[in-house]
Amino acid sequence: MRNILVIGAGRSAVTLIKYLLDNSEENKWLVTVADFSEKLAKEAVANHKNGKGIFFDVKNKRQREVEINNTDIVISMLPASMHITVAKDCVRFKKNLVTASYVSNEIALLDESAKKADVLLLNEIGLDPGIDHMSAMQVIDQIKEKGGELTSFKSFCGGLVHPDYDTNPWNYKFTWNPRNVVLAGQGTAQYIKKGAYKYIPYFKLFERIETMTVLDAGEFEGYANRDSLSYRGVYGLDHIPTLFRGTLRRKGYSEAWNILVQLGMTDDSYKLEKSESISNRDLVNMFLPYDDKLSAEEKLCKRFNLRTEGVIFKKLHWLGLFSTEKIGMKNASPAQLLQAILEIKWNLGAEDKDMIVMQHQFEYVLNRKVQKLNSSLLVFGDDPRYTAMAKTVGLPVAIATKLILNGQISLTGVRIPTSKDIYIPVLKELESYGINFVEELV
Repeated sequence: MRNILVIGAGRSAVTLIKYLLDNSEENKWLVTVADFSEKLAKEAVANHKNGKGIFFDVKNKRQREVEINNTDIVISMLPASMHITVAKDCVRFKKNLVTASYVSNEIALLDESAKKADVLLLNEIGLDPGIDHMSAMQVIDQIKEKGGELTSFKSFCGGLVHPDYDTNPWNYKFTWNPRNVVLAGQGTAQYIKKGAYKYIPYFKLFERIETMTVLDAGEFEGYANRDSLSYRGVYGLDHIPTLFRGTLRRKGYSEAWNILVQLGMTDDSYKLEKSESISNRDLVNMFLPYDDKLSAEEKLCKRFNLRTEGVIFKKLHWLGLFSTEKIGMKNASPAQLLQAILEIKWNLGAEDKDMIVMQHQFEYVLNRKVQKLNSSLLVFGDDPRYTAMAKTVGLPVAIATKLILNGQISLTGVRIPTSKDIYIPVLKELESYGINFVEELV
């Protein structure tokens, strides 16, 4: 029996763990799920005969070393900042590591030592990053093999609510970490368009959007991700004139969210005085000019030229922003209070399902003709536990783990899944789970 250590049993790991357990008998695997919540780890294993759930503290050096040394491969589903501790031990004990997170600068520095140890540290093999890399590279390689020259590549991805359960005016519910949603886009977005470098500061980000239709799922809008420029090298497109990566939301989301950004309610850089006593209404009022003759609603409408009967104001009102309810959170930032408000209104219900939407847009010259190709993906969740997000993050990780253990992936060093020996077999198996792209000439 070969041992697999899964560190982290959170919401994005449930499908991953199920895959490993479902395939454990055939592949002779023993799966240990390790989490700071022993209860969560045991629930994830669900008494499977080839599984074990344990308490695990990644900061406990002795425990970490024992568990990593006693396994054949490690899967880290920890927060991204914690991977480095695990990765260093994996190199020291010569164990392969798989994660769904971006390659950090610290992880990248392990490349040479990982190669010397004959170890693979495979990162960015989830959804975004992950499926986006693999599906994009498959098309890029095919275009290049035909003799085509890419002139534009745009890629968009979003985790949204299933259309049948889209029941609020924002057309959005949380399908992954709420904090990341609230803080999304902070910094300066950078990309290249027709050879010109473009930069979008955070306070302008949600005003500069692109709109598109994805298969039969309707219309969406995309705002720019923080860094598109670095992907030129990742995809072997160093001289491409246009490259843009963005996040998808339903049409109308960005205009309303921009109000919260402009107010300052997404700021996480400071704490509010006596935050536990601040009502939702007080929170909004704090960011509006002082005027004792106007209500909070009137001041907001005056500040942003809104109408109370308008779509944008109705979205804000629906969130409960003008309620006298109090979150009651001590020592909280504006972003933390906003997140708490949103978690009440944007939570997936007991029967709700989610949806993953991805679209790659390619433009290239082949035989002196300009061609345009869209490659699109729609994935629907089964229920609030086995979500589309959990499927698309967890399955690529699980499949890659199997391929590494079976010797079908034999690379070493710090890697992401942009080479054919990774993306071809992973994408092929993902198709059997309904995760497949539809290509359309446009």
